Amino acid sequence: MKNVKIRLSTIADVRDFVNIVSKTDIDIDLQSGRYIVDGKSIMGIFSLDLLSPISLTAHSDDTDELFAALAPFIIAE
Repeated sequence: MKNVKIRLSTIADVRDFVNIVSKTDIDIDLQSGRYIVDGKSIMGIFSLDLLSPISLTAHSDDTDELFAALAPFIIAE
């Protein structure tokens, strides 16, 4: 399991993010505050506070390819 912070600032960002994560078999959770949603659910993502960074949890140890595709959304820590 690996965690990173992401930012989805626009509707296009959310659409592109969902298109990327939908192509993988890895379970993705997004957490904003106390709310946790499925990262592959566009409606779930829109229920989060998109003005703040969102915690992404990938439930796999083999996430290098996924995180490379998500690089534009990942916030450098």
